[in-house]
Amino acid sequence: MRIGELARRTGVSERALRYYEEQHLLLPVRRASGYREFEEADVRRVNSIRMLLAAGLNTAVIAEVLPCMTDNGEVLVPACAGLAPVLADERDRIDAAIEDLLDARRILDAIVQIAAQAEPTPVGCALP
Repeated sequence: MRIGELARRTGVSERALRYYEEQHLLLPVRRASGYREFEEADVRRVNSIRMLLAAGLNTAVIAEVLPCMTDNGEVLVPACAGLAPVLADERDRIDAAIEDLLDARRILDAIVQIAAQAEPTPVGCALP
């Protein structure tokens, strides 16, 4: 399949797919015409890339992890157990980011609650 079809099937822009190729996350075959040719497995691979990016992993880590993932994208093959410490570090980083976001939400909740109880600001008055 060509890049346009892969983009349609995965919901990822052609530009992003080219970026994935630049980062060596996707390795399409090149036809004599220069067009990229993708396989069915690339649909699953793109979905795995999206999942890992959404989890906050950078493309360098993803490039290490992808070859170790099974087709369903959920587990690492046993030969790649050496990645466990890298992934544990990523998990810890994500946990810290979640805590930071929860703190920010608590602050916003407090501000919203205070603002809801405050008197409306007269028209034309600047807010402090």
